[in-house]
Amino acid sequence: MRWSVVTVAAAVFVLGGVSGCATARGRTTAASRGAAAEGAGTGAARNVILLIGDGLGDSEITIARNYHAGAAGRLALDRLPVTGTLTTYTVQEADPTRPDYVGDSAATATAWATGHKTSNQRLATAPGSGTVLPTILELAQAGGLATGSVTTAELTDATPAALAAHVNHRSCQGPANMAACPAFRTSAGGLGSIAEQTVNHRIDVLLGGGHQRFAQTIDGGRFAGQTVVQSAIAQGYTVVSDATELDALASQGATVPRRVLGLFTPGNMTLEWTGQPAAPFPGSGPQRCTEGRRPPGEPELATIARAALALLNRSDRTDTSSPGFFLQIEGASIDKRNHAADPCGQIGETIAFDAAVAVALDYAARHPDTLVIVTGDHAHSSQIIPAPEPADHSPGVFSTLLTADGVPMTVAYATNLPGRSQEHTGTQIRVAAHGPGAALLAGVHDQTDLFRVMATALGLAPAASE
Repeated sequence: MRWSVVTVAAAVFVLGGVSGCATARGRTTAASRGAAAEGAGTGAARNVILLIGDGLGDSEITIARNYHAGAAGRLALDRLPVTGTLTTYTVQEADPTRPDYVGDSAATATAWATGHKTSNQRLATAPGSGTVLPTILELAQAGGLATGSVTTAELTDATPAALAAHVNHRSCQGPANMAACPAFRTSAGGLGSIAEQTVNHRIDVLLGGGHQRFAQTIDGGRFAGQTVVQSAIAQGYTVVSDATELDALASQGATVPRRVLGLFTPGNMTLEWTGQPAAPFPGSGPQRCTEGRRPPGEPELATIARAALALLNRSDRTDTSSPGFFLQIEGASIDKRNHAADPCGQIGETIAFDAAVAVALDYAARHPDTLVIVTGDHAHSSQIIPAPEPADHSPGVFSTLLTADGVPMTVAYATNLPGRSQEHTGTQIRVAAHGPGAALLAGVHDQTDLFRVMATALGLAPAASE
């Protein structure tokens, strides 16, 4: 295992440096150093909260920090005491011994979900052969843990799907979307679409968008002729569709239903912020973004995360024999607004994701047996560049924003032609952690190692020995 070279001694050495990092506005205090050291544990965890910012590279973090908190400010995701780096390459379908340096969300999510590399577009299946790859969520279920997955995308989108579905192509989201996965149709004796497999896994808490996929009719098997939602209800799910219903359910304490399916929008959930998209020279802006765009009945990511934790908790945790949980929380549209060269949308989704990180850290402060991990799936296209000049500027599109410092910041997108979808990039990304097992993530690792770190922290020894 690659991460096994991080010994306790090495971890203590690394953490000695990390614990002195700057807090908000660049100040370091004795309290912050003590909190950092306390959060850099190496023991066993009862719970794991994995937070994925889709498309969240160092550039996206810096852009959001500068805009929202200022250059010397700090976000919640900057508070985690252990910081490392993940490589994100995938492999080629035709020859899995050769790397593909720029990954998509399906293959990169498969890496941490299963501990194995695969080719772009695949979900928890091996390149070439299509062999099913067991996931960390499935291991957690087999170990008796509760499980949850929440996202601001459709629940059938690549990042949540990698935990709960095994298909050869990420586009096979609902029973009516199976053109690329004919062998997986339930009518052909297969596992079914991503929506079907997600429900059939009987994950305890599923919250996000994508009602349009779950409203489709199943074409085979024991639920043939029913919608995926109907099959979920038959398998013990309580279905909710807005913030009020979710809050009422999460407030029930120990009497909450065993399984909850929240579908809050037909497709992806509504963006938090809007503004002018990036444009060719002279670019758009200078601008401040318009905030608070999410409809009041549609819960924000922090609210969804808080509800998921309440639903998974199911007790006051004073009973140390009660099972723990694995929960994945995705801020999905950081990536989607990067593709669209939409800096305000991208920043707003990053700040919303950061609010969910704060919720997770607050939970961990009250439940110190919780490992919190914050990372992305791949890097993306946005870059902070110098102010453009008529004879000296980016060939792409850009926008100038007025930051919290009151200073203009130009954000550029130049990984594709203007008007085209911007591309992922292949650079390494940040991983940060707090709690039992966090020390294992100091240093440089591959995304596949994240699977082993989580499995080890939760005591799922068979997976950790792979």
